[in-house]
Amino acid sequence: MAPNATETQQPGAGLSKAQTAYHWIKERISTQEFAPGYRLVLSTIATALDMSVVPVREAIRQLEAEGLVTFTRNVGAHVSMVDESRYQDSMESLGILEGAATALAAPHVEAEDLVKAKELNARMAASLDDFDPHVFTETNHAFHRVLFDRCPNARLNELVDAEWERLGHLRDSTFTFVPDRARESVAEHDQIIDLIESGAPAHQIEQAAREHRTNTLRSYIKSQKETP
Repeated sequence: MAPNATETQQPGAGLSKAQTAYHWIKERISTQEFAPGYRLVLSTIATALDMSVVPVREAIRQLEAEGLVTFTRNVGAHVSMVDESRYQDSMESLGILEGAATALAAPHVEAEDLVKAKELNARMAASLDDFDPHVFTETNHAFHRVLFDRCPNARLNELVDAEWERLGHLRDSTFTFVPDRARESVAEHDQIIDLIESGAPAHQIEQAAREHRTNTLRSYIKSQKETP
């Protein structure tokens, strides 16, 4: 949600414009109005605070120094991941659970399911040039649900859903920080579909689905190590 100028407070006594911008942005990060992965557009924030972009840029640099904001080349400033250990644990768990659920579901997947999965993946591929991490993530979730939804183990499906829910707002952050991973993800989706469609052994399908999730996690971890 974009900043609302009507909610903006005037600079307090003794605060510079940069300090005002700093506190304003930091408050919204702490309340998760600006959730992990949220893109911080300097001109939009400057307009909301009725100031130039210069003090906003200074505030962003301070927040970056504190680890609350991440600047990615050719992407810009985004709110940092707030709980990386939770994210890593959930992604590892989801890879195991979703891989097993997809493999168990494979013999029960129908032709109409594969058509739907292909349509969703085509939609993701088409969105790559005008990339929206939130929309891509939601479509990605729908894609995987189609492939594991017919898993005969209801409890396993519940656990997969629980891990997706546990990731919560952190899900959007991944493709925000590693947008190039989205293109790789689409290609891997095609491979998983091909395995299911060809009747590949369950262990191959499970490994492919699990590795797909692991690759996303690896991409994120690598991006954080490379961030200055």
